Amino acid sequence: MLKNLSVKNFALIEKIELEFHEGLNVLTGETGAGKSILIDALGAVLGQRANTNQIRAGCEEFCVEAVFIPEKNFAVKTLLSEFDIDDDEFLIIKRKVNRNAAKNNILINGSHVNVATLKKIGSALVDIHGQSENLSLLKTNSIYNLLDGANEKIPFVRADYQKIFRSWKTQIKALKDKIQSKNLNDEKLELLRWQEQEISSADLKPNEDVELEAEIRKLSNAEKISSYVEESRTLLGNGENTDILTELARVKKNLSDVARYDTKLNSTLKFLEEAEINLREAYDEIRAYSDATDFSPELLEQLHQRMDIIFGLKKYGANVEEILSRLERIRAEISAIENFDSDVDTTRRVIAKLELQTKKRAETLLQLRKESAANLGTLIEKEIRRLGMPKAKFSITVTPVEELTTNGGDVADMLFSANVGEEIKSLSKVVSGGELSRIALAIKTVSAGRDDSAATMIFDEIDAGLGGTTAKVVAECIAKVARSKQVLCVTHLAQIACTAANHLQISKTDDGTRTITKVTKLTSDERVKEIARMASGSEIPAAIQNAREMLANARLANR
Repeated sequence: MLKNLSVKNFALIEKIELEFHEGLNVLTGETGAGKSILIDALGAVLGQRANTNQIRAGCEEFCVEAVFIPEKNFAVKTLLSEFDIDDDEFLIIKRKVNRNAAKNNILINGSHVNVATLKKIGSALVDIHGQSENLSLLKTNSIYNLLDGANEKIPFVRADYQKIFRSWKTQIKALKDKIQSKNLNDEKLELLRWQEQEISSADLKPNEDVELEAEIRKLSNAEKISSYVEESRTLLGNGENTDILTELARVKKNLSDVARYDTKLNSTLKFLEEAEINLREAYDEIRAYSDATDFSPELLEQLHQRMDIIFGLKKYGANVEEILSRLERIRAEISAIENFDSDVDTTRRVIAKLELQTKKRAETLLQLRKESAANLGTLIEKEIRRLGMPKAKFSITVTPVEELTTNGGDVADMLFSANVGEEIKSLSKVVSGGELSRIALAIKTVSAGRDDSAATMIFDEIDAGLGGTTAKVVAECIAKVARSKQVLCVTHLAQIACTAANHLQISKTDDGTRTITKVTKLTSDERVKEIARMASGSEIPAAIQNAREMLANARLANR
């Protein structure tokens, strides 16, 4: 729902701050007062075309800011998530156009977006109905949205259909890719087999390169290692008085002798005993290492040869782990190519099964849409006849087609005839702008509260050229829509204006040098005068009394 609108330096508007209510908000005023300018400003902040010609004379830029409450609008919340825009309690959209820069500066809740994004979000927030916007009714997707929104079963069937349809198309593409790649695979298979043989013949072991490098490093430093080990072994124990273990035994003996006369060094003696045990274990390990080590040059040469083999395979990976991983992928590719015929047969069976499932769901969707079309067609035709076209015929057709699409296995169209004796034809071929406006209103009257379209609707002079009974019916239809949607209606009809919950008057003034468009929220007394002007063109007592009666009757009708 639109809560506030702020417009600065837009065409004849210098500065306007407006607050809108739930239900019906009407904008009235003399012809040329600037009602369309206000709608254009709102359109600009919703993503419609904006340019420097709309900047007020003498100003550098215009700025339009709109505040929405999107709490129940699932489509808007989905788009905000898609474009990574903060989803707050209020949705604040600001758009500026600068005369010099000639570019858009668009912010949605503080995030910069482009015009395309703004247009997507704007269309989910507000549904504008004017002479040009009503043409969207003729689009196929609009007809499907109307049909599918009128039957609560259809959205679930449609979602199930589209899920299987996408799977079916994915498998068809996969089969096409398989067949197209067959010749390439035949050539590739020979190379893959050669690569598999080259890697397999090396009989690599996990982490073999790491272990080989360590062994080569050890053997390459054999003399140093041998020297260090032998010196360490000699220092620990060689049976002479110069080794550590012999000297340690003498210290132990001395402390043992001391212990016969004084026990204070007994704990030290225990430390020495533990040290001797650890040193003897170290000595045994050093001796075992020395006895077991083979520092043969022949072994070193073998290890270098093995490393050369691994190095030659590094075109498949940086190390043995990556090379072995590549080998597994090569084998998988070979298996896939060798099993081509089997894979193709399997894919074809899957496609056939999915095609059958898709067609069954398309048939279900077709039948549900036909039911929806029959019901809606009758209701919409009734409303159209009430809106000043008593001889009109209207229907919605749903016809099966051979080629399945994301919408299903059918094509939908709206048919219309305005007069007796005229052939009923596709709405896009026979309808005039004025007729289309009333048809749009009839459709919105019937579908109000059923669909999940924008929460705010704008009717821009939908009542043009109407009067009398038809004007009263138009007012009733707009009032009905306003029970489930927020409606902004630019109108010249007193019958519509008197049903509003919020009445805004647009006027134009000048100070001799500049013309300014102003918007005023009318009080109860001011509304009476405005309704009198709209109905009678004057504010004489009889016109005022008539306006009071119209407002009273409207209040009674809306209870």
